Amino acid sequence: MGAGPEPAGRDLAGGDLTGRERVAADAAARSLPVELVVRPAASSLAEAADLLGVTPSDIVKSLVVKRSDGTFLFALVPGGRSISWPKLRTVVGVNKLQMPAADVALAATGYERGTITPLGSTTAWPVFVDEGIRGRRVAMGAGEHGYSLFVAGDDLIAAFGATVADISVPE
Repeated sequence: MGAGPEPAGRDLAGGDLTGRERVAADAAARSLPVELVVRPAASSLAEAADLLGVTPSDIVKSLVVKRSDGTFLFALVPGGRSISWPKLRTVVGVNKLQMPAADVALAATGYERGTITPLGSTTAWPVFVDEGIRGRRVAMGAGEHGYSLFVAGDDLIAAFGATVADISVPE
């Protein structure tokens, strides 16, 4: 359930690296092959999937979740699904979790909503991955608007030492 290696660029949140450069540097430090692609803005999950040439369930949402002690974690769930709070609380072993406000998520990760990824986060929070990501090539946020990344789900899980469990429900 560890967070894996410290992210590259961790001390550079206010430095010269862009979000996608932080993502690429962290992926390289973890020996995690990723493909960064330019993507126009999309107004829906279905539109984003169409632009990327994938199904909506191939897009992974990286959600920042706040614990009652003020620490955070990443919950990664496939498109078309949302966090099951009872399931995630059980896996994490806590009684209370919540989605923080956008400004709090930005402060916790260095990324705006819609661009969030555990890769290159300014703090290495634990990663919890829905089991539906196993064995699939997935797309996810790449640290800044206008970009997505593709990665093998199993490689992503291994790179972070992520906890894999059934943590989602259909939307």
